[in-house]
Amino acid sequence: MTLTPVTTDHAVEDDPRRYEHLSTIRLEDPDAVARAAKARRRHPGLKAGRQNFIVAADHPARGALAVGSDPVAMADRRQLLDRLQIALANPAVDGILASPDIMDDLLLLGALEGKLVFGSMNRGGLAGLVNEFDDRFTGHTAAALEALGADGGKMLTRICLGDPDTVATLEATAKAIDSLAERKLIAMVEPFLSVRENGRVRNDLSTNAVIKSIGIAEGLGSTSAYTWMKLPVVAEMERVMAATTMPTVLLGGDPDGTQDEVFATWGAALSLPGVQGLTVGRTLLYPADGDVAGAVAAAASLLHHTTEASE
Repeated sequence: MTLTPVTTDHAVEDDPRRYEHLSTIRLEDPDAVARAAKARRRHPGLKAGRQNFIVAADHPARGALAVGSDPVAMADRRQLLDRLQIALANPAVDGILASPDIMDDLLLLGALEGKLVFGSMNRGGLAGLVNEFDDRFTGHTAAALEALGADGGKMLTRICLGDPDTVATLEATAKAIDSLAERKLIAMVEPFLSVRENGRVRNDLSTNAVIKSIGIAEGLGSTSAYTWMKLPVVAEMERVMAATTMPTVLLGGDPDGTQDEVFATWGAALSLPGVQGLTVGRTLLYPADGDVAGAVAAAASLLHHTTEASE
């Protein structure tokens, strides 16, 4: 067995049989997933003044496997599980945002003890799909998340003013928010104003576009009592955060800059009122230098915890 070093304490393995037991469990004892979810120790609870760090791992379910210049970086499930377990082993990482398949693997691995758990609800708007804006809810349902003992669900909400499928996505998102709220579960809404250019969807990351997307998204559903925003870090984040009173987590995306540049922008945004923490995936799971544990630790150091929250 060969190992690709990640840090002195952690490694991404290359043994093709290291997760073979998951296949065996799925074949012989599929109810083990539900039992693992029921037995799991829950997160102690959210507190004002203590920012949360959630690792995102729902990209493959939408066919989005690329990281940087590598179009299939996230394709190897064994490597992804290695990296997720390294990230989740850091006590500063509060939880996971994942599609059902990855969530079930992590439950079977016992990797979610004491963690926040958010399910990914709409993965039907596949990357590059001809009707990508018709973002159907093909993942976790609110009922399934309640049964898993999850803390909430996340929904990608891309708003394209030139595409008629947008209204169906908005309606489905509103219904999902209501369904989660009925169960007192968090609805983590990730809005973008988006356009299609040369056959590809592009999210408008200008400050005014992000602010407009917030205005639309936070009005969805019959209640906003359990709604959070999941927002990109863009220019003039002070104006962005002035657009909402909802708890907000910052997303990482697939950034163009260096790790130091990205972390600097996150650090500045994390100091703003209303920012509850980070929900980041590819940037930390696939860092350029391969040091997953180091990237996670560096990001964790940016979070703010007041004295009152830690008591």
